[in-house]
Amino acid sequence: MTQVFLASRNAKKLAEMQRILAVYVPDIEVLGLDDVAHYDEPAETEPTFEGNALIKARVAVEATGLPSLADDSGLCVDALNGMPGVLSARWSGTAKDDRANNELLLAQLEDVPDERRTARFRCAVAFAYPVGAGGVTEHVVHGEMPGHVIREMRGDGGFGYDVLFVADGHDKTSAELPPDEKDAISHRGKALREIAPVVADVLVGL
Repeated sequence: MTQVFLASRNAKKLAEMQRILAVYVPDIEVLGLDDVAHYDEPAETEPTFEGNALIKARVAVEATGLPSLADDSGLCVDALNGMPGVLSARWSGTAKDDRANNELLLAQLEDVPDERRTARFRCAVAFAYPVGAGGVTEHVVHGEMPGHVIREMRGDGGFGYDVLFVADGHDKTSAELPPDEKDAISHRGKALREIAPVVADVLVGL
């Protein structure tokens, strides 16, 4: 079994990464934070998705010694000048309270007409792995999924703002799409498919 670490406790995110990486590395096992010895997770203090993903990947590889992936992603709403952006997970002030975040976003967009509710999910995925004596090599890729924010929450799949987001060319929210269909169009799916061959090459060479 080939192991790679993802700096996350989100079971759905871990499963998503497992599905996509398994296409390239069939015997891969994606480990999450609950599968390794506890370490202090770094604060996401950078103003960009890439910066935050790199912070998490660097600390992860140092703490675990495993090739490590980390992502940072969020919803960028045009009518809110690109926010919540890097603040997406704590938009309502309470970290990772999806319902509170969604309710606040709906309230902020209440008076915005449908044609101006355009938005896009953006993601950066960082991959860091040990090389030589104490060295670390890093790769970063990006993904984006354009669409719009609807006026009510729909669906019970996905996580975060998926219940409010409909991708361009679709009529279902990201939370209503089957996992494989979501993977095919999602910002994270695009980024993971781009980084997956890199991960596969590194794991084969270790």
